[in-house]
Order: sequence, then C-alpha cells, then structure tokens
Amino acid sequence: MKTAVPCYYHLDVEVSPERVGQVRRILAAHLRLWDLEILVDPVCRGAELLLRAIDEHATDKQTSIELWWNGQHLITAIGGDDRDLRPDLDLRACLARIAAMSDGWGCCATDTGSKVIWFSQRARSGERVPRVPTTPAPRIREMLQLPREVPVDLPARATHGVLEEAR
Repeated sequence: MKTAVPCYYHLDVEVSPERVGQVRRILAAHLRLWDLEILVDPVCRGAELLLRAIDEHATDKQTSIELWWNGQHLITAIGGDDRDLRPDLDLRACLARIAAMSDGWGCCATDTGSKVIWFSQRARSGERVPRVPTTPAPRIREMLQLPREVPVDLPARATHGVLEEAR
C-alpha cells in the first residue's frame, strides 16, 4: 500500500482587508498544487472568515497561517500574538460558522501567549499526488533472533566392535 506524501505550508502575513484576498489565492494555489481542488472552497472560506475577524477585532494584525496535509486530513491553523483577542467572545460567530463547515476545529493558547485556531477537512488524496510505499509491520517471526551456531561434539560410534570418534 502506498500513502500520500505529507505536505506542509507556512505563511506569515499582516492582516488587512486587501491582504485577505491575496492570502485566499495563495492558499488555493497550494491546495491545487497538492491536487486538493475539492478542498479549495471550504479551506479558503474558513481562512477568510478567520482573517476578516482578526482584522476586525485584533490590535496586533501579525498572523501566521499553516497548512498540514497527511493524505487524509488537511489541517489549517491560524495563529496570532494579540493577547487581548478573546476567541470565545470576539470570534464567537466566526467560530460557529467554522464549526459548521469543518470536520473538526479547536482553539488553543501557546506558551508565548499566542492563540491558534485550527480546523480540519477530510478528503482522499488525488491520483496525481506523489506517493511513497509504507513499510509493512514486521511479523513476529522476523523479530525473533535466531540462535547462533554452536559447535556440537558428535558422539562416538561403534564400527565392528571398535569405538571410533566421528570426524
């Protein structure tokens, strides 16, 4: 069995109304490159919702966007350093829409005080995606170590009534 090659993309951007459309086109281009045309609309729509909400509510507009593709799920994460932004209050309507259109989502804080909002979309990999063979799990027989060869003394045998050692 072969699996899709994992893909990763990272983009740092200062959010502004005119940048939202640019980011949407950049993300769409990467998804098409990864042969994930089916995910362009939901992923770009979710990212656009978050970026517009960050533009409206955040004081620090510096934002990081990451895409992770593992062959079955695409995770889109958008993080910012604005300590005053409260996703549970400021982004409630945006998060409700993302929850409705994604397979999974979440929000977490990092050690540095940044907030990351992520959502995932499930899809099969396309036919043109580069694939790598997976290594099969070893069988028990393959994992056991064979005993080393140990020299064994052969017993003496009798020939015409005379004992002689085997050689």
